[in-house]
Amino acid sequence: MWDANTLWFEIAIVSIVILLGHIFLGHFEERSPKWRKLLKYLVTVIIVILISIFFGRILALVILGLLFIPVIYIHAVLLPRKGINGWTGEPKSKYYDFRGWNKNIFGTDNDTD
Repeated sequence: MWDANTLWFEIAIVSIVILLGHIFLGHFEERSPKWRKLLKYLVTVIIVILISIFFGRILALVILGLLFIPVIYIHAVLLPRKGINGWTGEPKSKYYDFRGWNKNIFGTDNDTD
């Protein structure tokens, strides 16, 4: 009935990891284009599947796990050094400066008031 010895297992694992990332840390990507988020997901799935096919499932999942190291470093070390909360991304103005995003999220010009 259920068989974990297919590539669908890897696709499910990657999908769950990306899903949880978007649920808990998605506010860090609120201004990123949707095509970029989709591309990140597709590239991750393709890389994990290719590694799984050519080098085995264990290595593919280990590499997927190692991808958490830069995420942890950014959110636990780099962002706090910049004065930004690594869990909430606040203050937003500092985070937007860090990302190089425009702080004017509504697209209005405040100078005309």
